[in-house]
Amino acid sequence: MKKSTLLHLRIPFSFFLMPVFLLAVAVSEHISYENLFLSFLILHLLVYPASNGYNSYFDKDEGSIGGLKVPPKVTKELYWVSLIFDLIGLILALLISWEFMVMIFIYGLISKAYSHPNYRLKSRPIIGWLAAGVFQGYFTFILSYIAITDTSLIQSWTWDIQIPGILSSILLLGSYPMTQVYQHEEDSKRGDITISLKLGVLGTFHFTSIAFFLASLGFVGYFIVYHSLSDAIVFLSSMTPILAYFGVWYLKVRKDRSKADFTSTMRLNFLSSIMLNAFFIYLWLS
Repeated sequence: MKKSTLLHLRIPFSFFLMPVFLLAVAVSEHISYENLFLSFLILHLLVYPASNGYNSYFDKDEGSIGGLKVPPKVTKELYWVSLIFDLIGLILALLISWEFMVMIFIYGLISKAYSHPNYRLKSRPIIGWLAAGVFQGYFTFILSYIAITDTSLIQSWTWDIQIPGILSSILLLGSYPMTQVYQHEEDSKRGDITISLKLGVLGTFHFTSIAFFLASLGFVGYFIVYHSLSDAIVFLSSMTPILAYFGVWYLKVRKDRSKADFTSTMRLNFLSSIMLNAFFIYLWLS
């Protein structure tokens, strides 16, 4: 495998998508640890990297992208490796259940439509935004839950499972535009009208802060009702560093729009992922 192919798979970037899976683990009462390990492997080492590589192949970015400040030129190998990763993921998914495999297949189709020239959801601000938020949030949460608990899809239709799934999408619908805030110039040149481009730099910050507030309020209510007040307090405490960083960065961007750059965005992603992953692991263990 070429170095450029490995870099474009962006396997470490899966860390940023891990909170949804860990939330599913945290709210699962009966866990199949064999399925937990296998589903984690399928999502984070196969499906997510396959999606990254496939989209990179069609985007052919020259500027910074999530996880890569200076992306190398893509080759045809990246296209085929992405499809092979997807195929391996589907075969392994069948070892868990046919429902899990079908959901992984659907996720793969939607993720490919994001950058494929025939569909290119990325160039459609509302549809692209909804697809990313719903499928990386709620949809991934549910498929993770049925794998981890070794249950059927219909058994996830209870409020104690549906609510955190919905809240994970609200959180992602708010944070997703922030991942595009430094790409306005390149997206404009390519004709990709993203949700962040429509909102503008400051509008993206305002939109994300509102969605983050609503999601946090929802999570606090969920933890108080289905877990405990102490869990809600720990959750709010874990969110404090994220809010502090976001606030300081916002003030810098108000003075200088160029501060809405790749490095600052990745720092926010990294901090958010660390705090959310740590909290959901705490919730699971407690």
